Amino acid sequence: MNDAMLQDAYRRFDAANSEDPNSIEVDGKPQPKELIFAKRLSAAVLALDPDASLALRLAARCQHIRRWQTPRSTQPMGRAGYLKWRTLLKKFHAETSAEILKAAGYDAELIERVQDLNLKKNLSTDKDCQTLEDGLCLVFLEYQFDALIAETEEEKLLGIVRKTWAKMSPRGQQAAGDIAFSELGTRILEKALS
Repeated sequence: MNDAMLQDAYRRFDAANSEDPNSIEVDGKPQPKELIFAKRLSAAVLALDPDASLALRLAARCQHIRRWQTPRSTQPMGRAGYLKWRTLLKKFHAETSAEILKAAGYDAELIERVQDLNLKKNLSTDKDCQTLEDGLCLVFLEYQFDALIAETEEEKLLGIVRKTWAKMSPRGQQAAGDIAFSELGTRILEKALS
């Protein structure tokens, strides 16, 4: 693995995500939301698989690249609109990551592999894809769960937790056990999984 090329790709992805007009507070300072998400996902994936492949490392860093450019409001409300938006997002992320990786000097074969991971192709049979999915679920549970609890009615929330848990491998579920959930988060998680 060429570490200099990897770091260059990370810099390019991070520069793109640094343009996010949405921010979240980290250590008392506002930070670009998608930049922080990308770094958290990278960390989660490496915690699950310290020997992660180059393609998986790259896919984790660009999974939501420039996400704010395709807001949820671009599609109708409701399940059908949500699913269409998610499909468009995955395609957008895959195309954007390919452009950046090509500029960083990566070959077509590796770029295609990263795109397959961005698109979650072969989720049920691809170990790297499952690790990426586990990482996504862990980032959600650790950093976004409490905010969702505050804005979602309980029955819908329980369904979201059950779907999230079902997407995770046993390794991902075990890693979720290490998260320091809030008291309310713990109660919701236990209720959803009981």
